[in-house]
Formats: sequence, structure tokens, C-alpha cells
Amino acid sequence: MQKVGIIMEEKKCHITSIGGQAVIEGVMMRGPKDIAVAVRKPDGEIEIDKKPLSSILQKCKWLKLPIIRGVVSFIESLIIGTKALMYSASFFDLEEEETKKKKESMTEEERAALEKKESKALTFTIYTSVVFALVFGIGIFMLLPTFLVGLVKPYIPYDFLATLFEGIVRIIIFLVYIILVSQMKDIRRVFEYHGAEHKTIFCYESGDELTPENARKYSRLHPRCGTSFLLIVMVVSIILFSFISWDNAVMRIILRLALLPVVAGLSYEVIKFAGRSKSRCMKIVSAPGMLLQKLTTREPDDSQLEVAIASLKSVLTGNREDDKW
Repeated sequence: MQKVGIIMEEKKCHITSIGGQAVIEGVMMRGPKDIAVAVRKPDGEIEIDKKPLSSILQKCKWLKLPIIRGVVSFIESLIIGTKALMYSASFFDLEEEETKKKKESMTEEERAALEKKESKALTFTIYTSVVFALVFGIGIFMLLPTFLVGLVKPYIPYDFLATLFEGIVRIIIFLVYIILVSQMKDIRRVFEYHGAEHKTIFCYESGDELTPENARKYSRLHPRCGTSFLLIVMVVSIILFSFISWDNAVMRIILRLALLPVVAGLSYEVIKFAGRSKSRCMKIVSAPGMLLQKLTTREPDDSQLEVAIASLKSVLTGNREDDKW
């Protein structure tokens, strides 16, 4: 089955800019004009939340410049992804019975005021979550390896070797993290929806009718996946940070933090080019990320493919040129 998926991938004639993200019992798709989140509710019904895409890239042309657009896209993706996750979680967030009864006894004005207050709290939570995710990611996957390698740096003769060792430590920490979280039942379900997202996009790119039967035969590994992006970030950081001296640990950390936007921007350009290139060189570049996706995706069932298809159909404009990569 996997070989069939890879063959189909090579035959695709349309590379789309549409991307997605797995959420709790659902899939978010980001199209050229809209964002849609499809969630399988506890009663089995598929709920779709569709909203117009509002991106700062549409308003400021200079933000579309290479490197800069990658940084902006990364931050926007974090915010959109967090909103989608919270929306999907709302279907499984059981309020206390006392709270439900209190809301039922409220007047319309009181209920409207409460909803407004909850909306503000949700906005605060979303942006706080994004900041926390960035701080956690930078601390665990960027600064911790630097600290650990710094402890043994006196025994490493060349800075380049220390940077390479640091990169290896970072990748090991990342792999251990992915393996540990993948053991959680809820995360395994999310990884299945991740696979459904990829299969559905492949099915659309091939020109096949969007049905679970058609989507099922495609690969769950996609070259433009966020997992591949994270791995490219690590490789780019190894190359870029090899030019930073280890003599002053504090200055090295400051320079690393200052160059993180450059790393993200360069990585975006690499994965953007790799996603539409069929050259052997780009296939080699994409191979490690595709391999890593074996950990972050799982084979979905037809019900999960249905959800991904519903989300994708919601953001299609009817003109394939609108979402051409």
C-alpha cells in the first residue's frame, strides 16, 4: 500500500498551496481565501467552522519578500493552529453541571456579557499559548542542546564539531519528545488525522474525486509537512550557527536567538522549493523529513478521511489556479 502511495505522489499534476493541521478529532485546512476546521463531534456528526482568511501578508507586500514571508507565515500558522485546536477541544470540554445551570438561568443581556468576557479570555489564552509554545520550543530544542554541549566544549577541538554535536543532540531530544508523546492515546488519534490530511491533499493534487476510497490509496507522507519543516530548521541551524564562536556562551545564545527568524525564513524557502521540485537533489533533502513523518502520522480510517475531505472541500474555490503553489 505504501508503494502505491509513493507512485501516485509522483504522478500528481497539480501542486496546491493548501495546507492543514490535525486537531482533536478533526482537521483544519487553510485555503487561498478561507480557513475551515472540520470536527467529528461525539454524536458522530461533522461540524465545520469556516472563516475568511485574514493574513497580514495580503496587506503588506514587503512582507512577501523571501525569508521575511517565512517568518510571518510561521507565526501566523502558530496562531491559526492554536485557534483551530481550541475550537476542536470545545466539543469535548465538559462544563460542570452547576456552571451549565447558571448559564441557563441568565438573561440574554447577562449571557451576551458573559460570552464577550469569555471571548476576551479565549483570545488572551490563544496568544499566551503561542508565546508559551515558542518559549518552550526555543528552550528545549535550541538552548538546552547549547547548554549541554557547552559542558563538554573544552574537550572538543573545533567549533564546527561542537556545532555538529549540538545539532545531533537537538535532533535526539526532538525524536525522544515525538516518540514519548506518540504513546499517548489522544495524540495517536491526532496523528491519524494528520495522515488523513496528507492523503486528502494528495488525492486533490492528483485530480481524483475526493472520496475516502480514493484518498485511502495515497501516501500519508507529504514533502511540505510541518514535521519536515522542523527537521529542516535543525539542519539549517547547524549550518548557520557553525559560524558563531563558542568563546562567549552568553553572546552565542544572544546571537542564536537573534538569528532564529533567519533560520525560520531560510527553512521556509527550502521546504517551499522542495515541495514543488522533482529534482533528485530536493528528494534527498526531503527524505529525512518524510522518514520522520512515519512517527508523526498514522494510517487513518475512512471516518477520519471523511472529516479531512469535508475540511478541504470547504476551502476550495472551484478554480484550481487559485491554490496553485
